[in-house]
Amino acid sequence: MNEVDERYLRRAIELAGAARAAGDPPYGSLLVGPGGEVLAEERNTVATGRDITAHPELKLARWAAQLDPEVAQGTSMYTSCQPCAMCANAIARSGLGRVVFALSGEQLQQLKPRGSVSPDAAEVAYEGPALFDEARVPIDGYYG
Repeated sequence: MNEVDERYLRRAIELAGAARAAGDPPYGSLLVGPGGEVLAEERNTVATGRDITAHPELKLARWAAQLDPEVAQGTSMYTSCQPCAMCANAIARSGLGRVVFALSGEQLQQLKPRGSVSPDAAEVAYEGPALFDEARVPIDGYYG
């Protein structure tokens, strides 16, 4: 990590502050292109946008997925907190080359009040697999 990385992380933290001031969870992120130019910035809008997927990392991963693959590979995401599992998967699929974060997921949990429940900890019942012969039809041959 160098001074340039720290400057971009500070901007991500500023965006997190703006999200909190607007009534949203306090997370912010930005994309920096291969030449060091800021390509896009986002903040969390889960509450104000009434969209559970409106994490800044996910919004920027979608944006980055539209870039030329070589440009995406040379692009860095700077974010105020380590991406959640949903965002990390989107980032992996986007082709981004690097993610730099300020707080780790573990540090974030330490800042939350004892006993607070994370949305990611919700218990959901999953059932399956089922109907293999039918479910395989649209997939057979798709992957080569």
